[in-house]
Amino acid sequence: MNRKRPTLGMPAPGTTTLEAPDSIGRADSEVPHVLALVVVGCESAPERIGEVLLPGSEPAWFGRMTEDDPAPRLSLLRQRPDENEETQPLDNPFLSRRHLRIASTEHNTLSIQCKGRAPLRVDRTEFEELTVHPGDVFELKGLFTFLCVERPRRVERAPAKHRFGCADDHGIVGESPAAWALRAQTAFAAGRGAHVLITGPSGTGKELVARAIHAGSARARKPLVARNAATFPSGLIDAELFGNLANYPNAGMPERPGLIGQADGSTLFLDELGELPIELQSRLLRVLDSGEYQRLGDARTRVADFRLVTATNRDITELKEDVAARLALRVHLPGLNERAEDIPLIARHLIRRIAAQDAQVGERYLRDWNGRTGEPRISLALVTGLVRHQYSTHVRELEGLLWRSIQSSGTGTLELTSEVRAHLHEGSPRRAPTEISSEELRAALARHGGLKDRVWRELGLSSRHALLRLMKRLGEA
Repeated sequence: MNRKRPTLGMPAPGTTTLEAPDSIGRADSEVPHVLALVVVGCESAPERIGEVLLPGSEPAWFGRMTEDDPAPRLSLLRQRPDENEETQPLDNPFLSRRHLRIASTEHNTLSIQCKGRAPLRVDRTEFEELTVHPGDVFELKGLFTFLCVERPRRVERAPAKHRFGCADDHGIVGESPAAWALRAQTAFAAGRGAHVLITGPSGTGKELVARAIHAGSARARKPLVARNAATFPSGLIDAELFGNLANYPNAGMPERPGLIGQADGSTLFLDELGELPIELQSRLLRVLDSGEYQRLGDARTRVADFRLVTATNRDITELKEDVAARLALRVHLPGLNERAEDIPLIARHLIRRIAAQDAQVGERYLRDWNGRTGEPRISLALVTGLVRHQYSTHVRELEGLLWRSIQSSGTGTLELTSEVRAHLHEGSPRRAPTEISSEELRAALARHGGLKDRVWRELGLSSRHALLRLMKRLGEA
C-alpha cells in the first residue's frame, strides 16, 4: 500500500494530488456549511447511497463500532428537512470495527486515516492516508465510494416526504440541499398565482418542475397545456398562441382556440421561451397583464384565465425585458455538476425506468441471485466516472452514458467500460475561491456584463453558488 499522503495545494514530491471541485448546490448560501462525506457508491448495500458522514474538528471513527465502544463514533445519516436520521449500524464483515479515522482541518479539508484491512483507493492507487477537498472522490476499496462536499449540518425545511433516495411524488430525485431547495421553490411557486419562469441548463428537467407546479396549484383539476416554443411553425406563431378563425390567415385552415384558449382555467407551460423572437415575445404582454387576446381574423376580444409557466436555458437578459418582468416567480434548476452527490440516485432511477420499458435490461441488471427484482447493480468504478464527469446536457447525457454501459457491460453489473470511458471528461481544473482576487473577479464580471453563469465557469469555480459566496466575501455582491 502506498503510504504517502495525497493532498491539494503544494504536494510533497511523489505524492498524488486530488484535483476536483466543490460540486454541491446550496439550499441557502447564508447557512453555515461543513465538509461532509456522501456515500455515492456501495455495491453490497445500495440503500446506503445518499447517506452522509458529518465529521467534526475532533477525530472520530467510522466502521462497525457498537454503541458501547468508548471511542468517538461517526454514523451514517440520512439528511431530511430539519432532521438527521441515524441509520442502522454497518454489518459488512470486510469493514473493520475502527476502519477510518476522520477529522476536519482548519484548511477546509478532511484528514482521513485508514486503519482497517480494506485500503483507501484513488484511481487504482492505494493509500493509508488522504487529505480530501470538496469535490474529491475516493473509494474504501470494494466497500464504499465517497464524495467530499460542503453540507449544512441540517437541511432547511422543505415539503415532500418520500422514500429516501427515490423520486418524490413529482418525479424529482435527490437528497442534496440543492434538491431540497428545488422542492421548496417548486412548492412555493405552486401555491401562488403569479406567472413563473423556470431557468437552468438544458436537460435538467424543467418540464418536470412545470408539471409539479401545476399539480400543486389550484388549477390542477384541469390538464396542463404544454408546448415547446421552438416547435412553432414559422409564420404561424400567432395562430399557435392565440388561435384563429376558420380559413384565416390561410384558406382551408380550421378554427383553433390556440394555446391560450386551451389553457383557460389551467396552466400553459411554454418551454424554451427564449427561442421566440423578441418582437413575438412582446405580443404576450397584453395577455399576461389582463388575460385579453384576440384570435387571428376575429374582431372580438376574448379573456382567458390562465397561468403561464415558462422555461429557458438562456440567460434571462436575452428575454425581452418587460416580458421577463411579468414572470414574477423564478425557479432555478441546478445542473448535475452542482449536485454531484445526486448523480448515483438519478442514475438508479433512470435504470429502473429503462428496465420498466425493457424486460431484458431488468432481467440482467435488476435481478438478485435468487431471481427477485432488486437494486440496479452499478460498479464503484462507473459511479466514480459518472460523478467526476462534467455534464453539458445533464440528465439526458447521464442517460446516454448509462445506455452505453448497458450495451457494453458483459456481466450483470453496469461497468466502466472503454465505450463509456471514451465519453467521460472531468473538464478543466477547478480553482479554490481563495485563489481569486477581487480585481480578477471584477474584470470577469465586467467582461460578461455581470452574467453569473458565464463568470463562474470562466473563473474555474465549481458552481454559481460558489461565485455568489465569493462575491459576497469580496464585497462585489
